[in-house]
Amino acid sequence: MKKPIRITLGGYGPAHTACSRAMKVLGDTVTDHFRSQVEVHFVWNVMDFGYKAADLLWMAEQGILSMSYQSTSYLADRVPELDLGDLPYLFNDLKHAREAMDGTLGQWMTEKIEQTIPEYRVLGYFENGFRHISNRIKPIQDLNDLKNMKVRLMPGDIHRKSFELMGATACPLDLKPGLQAVISGTVDAQENPLANTVDYGAHKVHRFHTLTGHCYLSRGLYMNRQQFDNWPEALQQGMRDAARKAILMQREWAIEEELVARRAIEAEGGEVIELSAEARQAFAKSVKPLHEESLARFGQAAFAKIPPSHD
Repeated sequence: MKKPIRITLGGYGPAHTACSRAMKVLGDTVTDHFRSQVEVHFVWNVMDFGYKAADLLWMAEQGILSMSYQSTSYLADRVPELDLGDLPYLFNDLKHAREAMDGTLGQWMTEKIEQTIPEYRVLGYFENGFRHISNRIKPIQDLNDLKNMKVRLMPGDIHRKSFELMGATACPLDLKPGLQAVISGTVDAQENPLANTVDYGAHKVHRFHTLTGHCYLSRGLYMNRQQFDNWPEALQQGMRDAARKAILMQREWAIEEELVARRAIEAEGGEVIELSAEARQAFAKSVKPLHEESLARFGQAAFAKIPPSHD
């Protein structure tokens, strides 16, 4: 009897999160279709084993994991074009962002990743969603409230420059040390989708949560190319189809997670602050130099890959 193909899928969140649930859908779909031909294993959170969230990238590159997911920001130092997708206030809403990632922008990002890092096949993008700011000091209702506030950010030049332009003190840290800084009060604030803020426990030490929606991020699905390319063609296509199914389900669960997270924040005594239209325009205007800089770096052809908004 032929030995089954072993597929190990890894992430950095508890099993109940939208990304983990979607990863389970992906793996189960492949198992249901190919049955004894495959053997699928899940590693929900590599941080439980002493790794950093960023380690998921080299683990997939080297084939320790068959596939992992991680925010595209973590690859931007190696694939500079990914900075385009990290730009603040690039998308108006989820529909606009999803259209871009399902269209020419997402295809372009995939091509750039695979050209620069030949160990990957990119099977699509989970949704990390729009990011907001939580802090322990005061409500952030305009740019002045953010001035000099120490904000934990994920690594990445675009994120650092964004918050510096907004007047904050940027503190880029990987997830685990970042959470420690949030809980200890070493930093004043952090930015994340609401679901992450709650999953990481930041809402227990941060009272104020401002819906800045300053940045939309995607989490690439990075498949080890050597493993993938050695599979039968039918399994390769089955994996791509399962990834697309998982992505669509993850998006819907992500919306639900945000609603549940907001209720959890409010139940903990947190305040959720919505920016006025004027304040949001001021935030967007403050980071406009980054858009101009990126236009000079990547050219109009790259920006044309972003679909027009439908306001």
